[in-house]
Amino acid sequence: MTKKLEPPRVVGTLGASLLNLNGMIGAGIFALPALLYVGLGNFAPWAILLFAIPTACLAVAACKLSTLFDESGGAQLYVETALGKFTGFQVGWFVICASSTGRAANFHVLVSYLAALFPVFGGPVVHLVTVVACIAITTGLCVVGTKRSVGGLGVGTVLKLGPLFLLCAVGLATNGVPLTAELPTFTGLESVALLIAYAFSGFGASIGSAGETKNPRVTIYRSVIVALVGVAVIYAIIMWAYIAIGPEVGDGDIPLAAAAQKLFGDWGALMISVAAVFSIATNQLAGFIAFPRILYGMGESGLLPRFFAHVSPRFLTPDYAILSFGAFVALIAVTGTFATLATLLVAVEQIIFVLVLISFGVLWRSNFRGLKDATGPVWLIILPVAVAMIVWLSIQIPASAVLSTMGMIAIGAALYWLAQAGVRRQASELL
Repeated sequence: MTKKLEPPRVVGTLGASLLNLNGMIGAGIFALPALLYVGLGNFAPWAILLFAIPTACLAVAACKLSTLFDESGGAQLYVETALGKFTGFQVGWFVICASSTGRAANFHVLVSYLAALFPVFGGPVVHLVTVVACIAITTGLCVVGTKRSVGGLGVGTVLKLGPLFLLCAVGLATNGVPLTAELPTFTGLESVALLIAYAFSGFGASIGSAGETKNPRVTIYRSVIVALVGVAVIYAIIMWAYIAIGPEVGDGDIPLAAAAQKLFGDWGALMISVAAVFSIATNQLAGFIAFPRILYGMGESGLLPRFFAHVSPRFLTPDYAILSFGAFVALIAVTGTFATLATLLVAVEQIIFVLVLISFGVLWRSNFRGLKDATGPVWLIILPVAVAMIVWLSIQIPASAVLSTMGMIAIGAALYWLAQAGVRRQASELL
């Protein structure tokens, strides 16, 4: 009997941490400082550090569930196990839709930064062709090997964080650390809550690729916490440096480039622009490593046709899932429909978090794989804090997103029945 072909476990703690770190640090950090400063003033760095605490509670809950599974799939797998195939499919659909939209939008931002460096990329036709070419390159890199892709993340991480660390070191050494701050109004904090939530979005990128992670029940837990703490500290230091340097707040679209220009001159702005290109590129690569594994996991579990569970005999990667994800991202990028879904990203994320926490409760009650035995009294604090954060963020979401979210649920339901019909037809053909 032929042994089933599966992707090898090549991702260690460092690789998983890089996935999570690059899942969070993308385009946002190059645009958020001015917005956070306008909303919170000198309190912005402290707000980032404080916000990391409830985010960590939510991360720990997801990580605890990851210790129960060795397979890829992440939130989709946990929800399917606890709440059934239909709900599991909906979560998978939400994750793929949101992640594809985010990847498509970020590729447009990436090419816009390239156009700022090299005007030849500025024309509308060249811009679109370059977006598609970037998607194809990223897809191809992920198909040819997970280990190579993670290695690319390591190089890109150094190239994007190096200039940021230089900016922070010189800025703080020259101007001092502005540690004094006044407490903001609650309204001011609410006005930037979704922005800070967006900054931490992607903290669990490695969870979805558990099937290719060494000792995933330990590695994923450790890597998520390490990356989350590291990113919170990095964000706070960058924010302190931005405040200390004091660029014009009017340069809201490129605040760090404006800060670097004030500190170093034109070459400083160029340095940060190059770092932004590498930052967005590594964020995209992390997404292309993590999210196609959800399609692969759904194909493995029978939620989608077995087509998505195919593993390349040559590269030992879920090639059809990666290629399908890349095609979906390209379609959204070319048609521009990502703009209509952008406001749904945070809303969709909250729905996923709610279902993950409900799944946690269901699996805890049944003591699934010893979950109840492995949770102590501290969870009486962790889970309520995580729930409170989700409720608070959900209140901040515009009401206009509700109908669109319901539409996504309806589309997901239709896709579920179509997918199941395809799975049943495929099974009957094998008989």
